[in-house]
Amino acid sequence: MDDPELDAIRQRRMQELMAQRGLGNQQSAEHQQAQEEQKREADERRQMILSQILSSQARERIARIALVKPDKARGVEDFLLRGAQTGQISEKVSEERLIALLEQINEQTKKSTKVTLKGSPKSERTCEARKVFLTVSVRSVK
Repeated sequence: MDDPELDAIRQRRMQELMAQRGLGNQQSAEHQQAQEEQKREADERRQMILSQILSSQARERIARIALVKPDKARGVEDFLLRGAQTGQISEKVSEERLIALLEQINEQTKKSTKVTLKGSPKSERTCEARKVFLTVSVRSVK
């Protein structure tokens, strides 16, 4: 029931598709390498600018923060880079100035927790039942 001509056409088509995928994968790999290269170059430029605007102690402090809270360190670096680009930072940032900046950022992003105790329904009269129905709700306040 199989037609040899049809089988040959299917086989050629399958080879064409495999060749396209191989070429597509090669182009995709080249595109990915180009993106990685651009990312690496951007990171090098970023580090160069940071080394120009931060004292060595301030760079060390940001590096230590990055070990514990990478997102926070990245945010502080972004803030410093924007300041340098807009001309707000005209001299090297010392460790003391960086600490003050970090404290200011912490105050702005500080979250407080409020605890509210809710009692049991009024229909419950015993002390033991109140203990069972006592709930604690925690709500974050910005």
